[in-house]
Amino acid sequence: MMKFLLYLCFMMPLCFLKNMFWLVQMMLFFFMFLFMIISMNLMNFCNLSYMLGCDMISFGLILLSIWICSLMIMASENLFKGKYYVNLFLLNILFLMIMLYLTFSSLNILMFYLFFEGSLIPTLILILGWGYQPERIQAGLYLLFYTLFVSLPLLMGLFFIFKDMNTMIMYMYKFYYNTSFILYFSMILAFFVKMPMYFVHLWLPKAHVEAPISGSMILAGVMLKLGGYGLLRVMIIFQEINLKIGSIWIIISLMGGVFVSLKCFCQVDMKSLIAYSSVAHMGLVIGGIMTLNYWGIYGSYILMIGHGLCSSGMFCLSNINYERLGTRSLFMNKGMMNFMPSLSLWWFLFMIGNMAAPPSMNFFGELKLINSLVSWSWLTMIMLMMISFFSAGYSLYLFSYSQHGNFNLGLYSFYSGVSREYLLLFLHWFPLNIFIFKFDFMIWI
Repeated sequence: MMKFLLYLCFMMPLCFLKNMFWLVQMMLFFFMFLFMIISMNLMNFCNLSYMLGCDMISFGLILLSIWICSLMIMASENLFKGKYYVNLFLLNILFLMIMLYLTFSSLNILMFYLFFEGSLIPTLILILGWGYQPERIQAGLYLLFYTLFVSLPLLMGLFFIFKDMNTMIMYMYKFYYNTSFILYFSMILAFFVKMPMYFVHLWLPKAHVEAPISGSMILAGVMLKLGGYGLLRVMIIFQEINLKIGSIWIIISLMGGVFVSLKCFCQVDMKSLIAYSSVAHMGLVIGGIMTLNYWGIYGSYILMIGHGLCSSGMFCLSNINYERLGTRSLFMNKGMMNFMPSLSLWWFLFMIGNMAAPPSMNFFGELKLINSLVSWSWLTMIMLMMISFFSAGYSLYLFSYSQHGNFNLGLYSFYSGVSREYLLLFLHWFPLNIFIFKFDFMIWI
């Protein structure tokens, strides 16, 4: 694992040279290829070096991080054309990639905590430095304070476990269990805010609306998955206490999923609608993890990866429209089928992915999560039906509103899609739908 870290570190000097934009992207794609071919053990941590290691949970999420970071550069060609602090942008993305890589591959939970919080800094710089409206400062502060407010209890909890157990290696936590309510709350609240769970989700739509396309892609694609990854790692300690109060989180996340789905129908900003739909999907993931059964954990893992690809692709689509029209308002983005009929196909493909239709990974993830939650309690069926129905509803709402109808008469100067954009969308869509043939490698539990 250390060799991959050194690969990323030695890429950093490239950012200070001129015209290295596409070379950095190609090297990240090459890095993806190198990482894919490492040998993996289904059951245990492998590829150990120093405090870094990799198991099947880490493997999928590191692959997702590398892929999204490569596509972020491809989506940000406008910065390259406008010479808008390109070198600093590339450096920021590489720093973010290193932070995410270290977060997912740390075996020591204190190192995990440091990089978990450290990945916030480059994201904040992306929003503040390359965002669009002046409100991005407020959005950045929301993001910072929501996350930092609950991260101190997590740190205290880690110190307590170290005092109790004399080790911080995650693998050893299978031999340790704790029934303290305070420790339980302090350890999992930070991950709930990062997911985000309903009631602590308000930072997410603000951050998405103000972020540049690269910021939205990394937020939706990987940053929300950090919370899920953290929950998967620490819930092994709290299995007994979670049987008593885990139902609270399941109820909040499912009820929140229904409310947020309804909220999606009220949105007029395309990015805001996609951001709220992320909250609804992550509610299902929290519910699945909190049931603590095989299908729930397996399904939440699949849905996290599937949602990372699908949501990132939808933000790319809204950005393609934004670059043409200069607005993301649904009132102005109408009748796009007249201008870019081939792009309508991509809108359709990502919308059916978002509503969890086969053969996308979202479908298999939600199928397993619905199984898991209904086996936990049949009453969850009501909320699951509503979430599934409304997710199809707001996906169709966004598609029909943006693609059909009369187009805005001010759109006579217009250029169609370029091959880079279609490649970008294909590279999101292809792994989202092709991984269903490779689900045997995900049976990691």
